[in-house]
Amino acid sequence: MSIRSKRKEEHLTLAQTFFEPEKANSFDQMHLLRPALPETRIDLDAIKTTMFGKAVNAPFFINAMTGGSPKSLLINKELGKIANQTKIALALGSASILVKEHAQLDSFLVARDANPDGIIIANINAKTVPKDAQKIVSELQADALQVHLNTVQEIAMPEGERDFRWLDNLKSLRQEITVPIIIKEVGFGLDRATIQLLKNEGFKWFDVAGSGGTNFAQIENARNQSDLSYLETLGLPTVIAAMMAQKEQVNLIVSGGVRNPLDVFKGLCLGGQYVGISNVFLQTMEQNTPEYLLRTIQNWQHELAGLLAVFGQKDLTNLASIKQYFDLPLHDLIRQLS
Repeated sequence: MSIRSKRKEEHLTLAQTFFEPEKANSFDQMHLLRPALPETRIDLDAIKTTMFGKAVNAPFFINAMTGGSPKSLLINKELGKIANQTKIALALGSASILVKEHAQLDSFLVARDANPDGIIIANINAKTVPKDAQKIVSELQADALQVHLNTVQEIAMPEGERDFRWLDNLKSLRQEITVPIIIKEVGFGLDRATIQLLKNEGFKWFDVAGSGGTNFAQIENARNQSDLSYLETLGLPTVIAAMMAQKEQVNLIVSGGVRNPLDVFKGLCLGGQYVGISNVFLQTMEQNTPEYLLRTIQNWQHELAGLLAVFGQKDLTNLASIKQYFDLPLHDLIRQLS
């Protein structure tokens, strides 16, 4: 196994080791005002929408996790099947490994094979050159491309990147890639200044991927000979990152610490067009079975439709208008950063 593939396997193991299903995060400090008499009914059609030109059964999706190793091939094959059966989108883990190790293609392609007509989102690092990125998009028949910004992870990673001058390459990617590009963090949150900068350069889609879920500084610190645990506190909470992005009026995806359908609903109320879930779905499958994850996602679809009804909503169009209020620590942070 190559060094890159070995790192992918280590990430999977450590993601499971550090997984906390009820880990507290900023969603816990966000609340929504509910009408006692909503005058609605539960309707699964209420949560159906479109994503990159294709119909989906829910506005949440399986966000980027893995690819490029033997274990990840098995995981992506099952996730592809589940995405197909539930008719939700699937984002794959970073495929930049294919530039050096094209033989790992099958570990990503199995997801497209299992989900031939659904939405597959490819993922690359910010320094992948446009020619290689477009090849990845074409080979995976990807409907969109995530470009992840992961400076905190890289600095914690023993073999990580040390040159973060990525803007010029990002601009080249925007000019040459033929599918929508999503700028994505990896659990430390996109700040407003970065969103403004990239919005001005023509980028339209942003996945804030805030703190509150998987902490890649923690994962890399477990692989590191030095103690860099102080990096684990650098994350911007998901709720704050989403509110910043919403002010910029961009196409917004909310992810980072989503644990249940209520978190999904809150992400949509924060202006997210879609909500991404990664490690919760992965560990649900790994600790049980693929069939269990399938049922879990189907249950989430029913429960999200139920939440729309409880809050008096007949579809997804007006969720951002639901009154929000916050616990004092989060409210104070919102005021400081506004």
